[in-house]
Amino acid sequence: MADAESFAADEPRLDATDRAILVHLERDARISYSRLAQEVGIAESTCHKRVRALLASGVITGFHAEVDRAALGLKLEALISIRLHAHARGDLRRFQSYLEQLPATRHVYFVAGDRDFLLHVAVTDAAALRELVSDTLSLRPEVAATNTSLIFDHAPGGR
Repeated sequence: MADAESFAADEPRLDATDRAILVHLERDARISYSRLAQEVGIAESTCHKRVRALLASGVITGFHAEVDRAALGLKLEALISIRLHAHARGDLRRFQSYLEQLPATRHVYFVAGDRDFLLHVAVTDAAALRELVSDTLSLRPEVAATNTSLIFDHAPGGR
């Protein structure tokens, strides 16, 4: 039980103001400090300090831009579920690193269930997706099976 208590003590304590700041930043990471402070109901200097503290504590792990992949010529997105051979499961982190470095990779999820990884990819077309699955992933000795699902559309969740 001591481990659970020490783990909880290491977690940052978030009050209602911190949580409100996080909600607004998730909706719009480019919101100005003055607008964020106004939305949350605190002084701008307080808002700035709180955001810096959330960054320093690791609660905010970064900011990013959402880019229209089609504008980059990446018109086809897919989710590829990957099951590894039982003998390959001893080195999951190495295989995950391999997936992360593939140019088409957008997200890598290590999952529970009958598959080991879920890979979100963006490619130029069906031929590029076929090459990725057939000539890149399926040829890896660790891979027992893949299952590919095309993404027609996606929307952000309720954050």
